Amino acid sequence: MRKLHSDWLPVASLIFAMLLWASSFVALKLAFQSYHPMVVIFGRMLVASLCFLVLIPSFRKIRFRRPDFKFLLIMAVCEPCLYFIFEAKALTNTTASQAGMITAMLPLLVAVVAWAALKEKVTRQTLSGFTLAIVGACWLSLGGESSDYAPNPLLGNFYEFLAMVCAAGYTVTLKHLSANYPPLFLTAIQAFIGSLFFFPFLLLPAVPLPTAFVPGAVVAIIYLGVFITLGAYACYNFALSRVPASQAAGYTNLIPVFSVTLGMLMLGETLTFSQLLACGLVFGGVLLSQGRRRRRRPAVA
Repeated sequence: MRKLHSDWLPVASLIFAMLLWASSFVALKLAFQSYHPMVVIFGRMLVASLCFLVLIPSFRKIRFRRPDFKFLLIMAVCEPCLYFIFEAKALTNTTASQAGMITAMLPLLVAVVAWAALKEKVTRQTLSGFTLAIVGACWLSLGGESSDYAPNPLLGNFYEFLAMVCAAGYTVTLKHLSANYPPLFLTAIQAFIGSLFFFPFLLLPAVPLPTAFVPGAVVAIIYLGVFITLGAYACYNFALSRVPASQAAGYTNLIPVFSVTLGMLMLGETLTFSQLLACGLVFGGVLLSQGRRRRRRPAVA
C-alpha cells in the first residue's frame, strides 16, 4: 500500500501543478489588464511570502550547507526573478494560449541544460525533436495575428521562450538542491527572494502604482500568490524530490493543453488552422525527443 501511495502521489502532484500553472496564464492576463506587470508580480510574491511566515520556525531546523548557497542563488535568479520578467513581457505581447504552447519546449530545454551543466548525454533523437519543436514554435509565432490582447505575438512568444530557458535552469538546479532541502523551504526561498527582487521595480517612474481597487485583478493576484507561487511550486518541488528532473519536466507537456482550453473558455481566445498545425509540430518534436529506443535483451544462455 505504501509503495502504491509513493507512486501515485508525485504523479498527482505534477498533474495538479501543471493545471495550476496553465491557469496562471489566464490569471496574469486578467491582472495585467488593470495593473502594471511589475505590480502584479510583486503582489503575488508578497502574498506567497506572507503565507510562508508561519513556517519560518520549522525552517530553523534545516542545516545549511555553505556550497549550496550559490545554487540557491542560481535557482532564485532563474525563477522567479528572470522567469517572471520574461513571462510578464510575454503576456503583454501575446495570448495566454500561445504562451502556454511555448512551454511544451521545456522538457527539451531541460535536457540541453542538463547536458551543459551535468554532462548528461543528449541523443541525436533529442536534438532532432528539439529542432522540430523550435520550427513549430516559430511557425506558431509567425502565424499569430495582432490584436488588443496580443499586440506583438512574435515578440511575446520569444520572451516566453526565454522564460522557458530560465525554467530549465531552475529545474536542474532545484533537482540538485532537493536532495538536501525540503520542497516547502525551497518554495519559500523563491517567494522571499522574489519579493525583495521585484520591490525596487515599484519605485521606477515607468511603473504606475494602483490608484483604484479592481476586484477581479486583486482576486487574480491573490490566486497567483496562494495557488500558483505557493501551491503549484510546492507540488512541483515535492514531485521533483521524488522523481528524475527529466521525468518531471515531461509533464509540462500538459500545460499547453490546459492553457489553450482555459484561454478559449475564459478569455475567448482562438487559434487559426495554421497555428493548430504548428501546435502539432511542437508536440511532435517533444514526443520525438522523449521517445526511447528499446534496449536489446541479453541472449539467454
